[in-house]
Amino acid sequence: MDQAPPNYTDENYRQAYNQKRLSFWQKVAASASKGGRVGHRFYLNHLKRIYGRLITPGQKVLEVGCGQGDLLAALKPSVGLGVDFCPEMIAQARERHPEHSFLCVDAQELDLEGMTFDYIILSDLVNDLWDVQEVLKKLRPACNPRTRIILNFHSRLWAAPLAVVRGLGLAQPLLTQNWFTAPDAANLLDLAGYQTFRTWMELLWPMPGAAPSWMFNRVLARIWPFKYLALCNFVMSRPAPAKPMEKEPVVSVIIASRNEAGNIDGLMRRTPEMGAGTELIFVEGHSTDDTWGAIQQALKDHPHRRAKAYQQTGVGKGDAVRLGFEKAEGDLFMIMDADLTFPPENLTPFYDAWYGGKGEYINGVRLVYPMEDKAMRPINFLGNKFFSLAFSWCLEQPIKDTLCCTKVMSRRDYEVIAANRAYFGEFDPFGDFDLIFGAAKQNMKMVDLPIRYRERIYGSTNISRWSHGWLLIKMLWIGLKKLKFV
Repeated sequence: MDQAPPNYTDENYRQAYNQKRLSFWQKVAASASKGGRVGHRFYLNHLKRIYGRLITPGQKVLEVGCGQGDLLAALKPSVGLGVDFCPEMIAQARERHPEHSFLCVDAQELDLEGMTFDYIILSDLVNDLWDVQEVLKKLRPACNPRTRIILNFHSRLWAAPLAVVRGLGLAQPLLTQNWFTAPDAANLLDLAGYQTFRTWMELLWPMPGAAPSWMFNRVLARIWPFKYLALCNFVMSRPAPAKPMEKEPVVSVIIASRNEAGNIDGLMRRTPEMGAGTELIFVEGHSTDDTWGAIQQALKDHPHRRAKAYQQTGVGKGDAVRLGFEKAEGDLFMIMDADLTFPPENLTPFYDAWYGGKGEYINGVRLVYPMEDKAMRPINFLGNKFFSLAFSWCLEQPIKDTLCCTKVMSRRDYEVIAANRAYFGEFDPFGDFDLIFGAAKQNMKMVDLPIRYRERIYGSTNISRWSHGWLLIKMLWIGLKKLKFV
């Protein structure tokens, strides 16, 4: 189709483009049935490892451009559907993975008749499509509000090296490709009704070899400046919220309270009613003052408030927060410290951000607005600044203040985190990192919300800067091992 007739329409061009690619992939399918190339098998195994890290087993997964279905099957979905426009590829996929479903259809003609999925994968597909935006729009009805759509495609920097390798017969030849940058893909996703919240790169050493593969692909590929030389761009998005949900949630505010007797009445009076109603869950933990008595008195003084109180038998804020979550009856969980350094009235913007669909994990940030003189000691402030950069790099989402008192997520999201807690183990005495790491592992969109941090008006801080600083370093190391260098 080097010289098309002058009366060719765009549809004629598209059909000729797709037919040329169909003929090409039919030849690839014939080669793949005989085992394929070693380099391709290495690359596919690497993709399986990456997607296996991103997607927990038991999800509903759609892969568009599924080929033989090996990547889809490796994810162990509860419902797996593969789509490809090459009949020979689909026939091989059905034979290799009869436990899953496969459709032979052009992605631009896709109609799934109301089926929705937890994850939609386009692996090395956007580089081969006639109209990427149109395909992304076609996939929008297959999304529920919690769907994640993940794209991976080759970096433009690798165009020349890949051409040389293919010319030498060491890799599978390809037709002329689209070449996208991560911002290009994010822009098309935005135009098609999605919200991109994470981009990163993978695979610095795309050849078999155990020692260099581990060092290059799990360590150097995550570190500046080497990461910019990696082969694959990854982009993760979710459907852009169209409107707030119709039913407002009941909000449960969990308040861990240790040696905070003088603040309890203020918390009861000042915490706003939000959504379909607010319940206050006080969890008292081994206080040396009369915090428990103050809580009991506040319950009597404010009978109109929906409030409950418990005493923890375990130790630490993390244990207290988990007890509060266990006893809460609401649909939306909020954590708030009892020290009144964060004004309870300011919980409303957190509710609005979550209810408006801005994010699934709303995290308070104390490091933006000016603080009162004694709200945070200088060395604590510098430590928080360091850890904000370190944890943002580790999680590949902005998380400016890991130990801020205020965090918000839905009951459903918390239950998913709790069900998968074994991946990290029992490691977190604070309770913050159990939630932060769990949210990152489950690919939740995190949103930082700046707050004004006040000086204490009663009691003294429960934070020990040196011992807790060491624990923060330990938390960072766990995050690097479990989330970054894997």
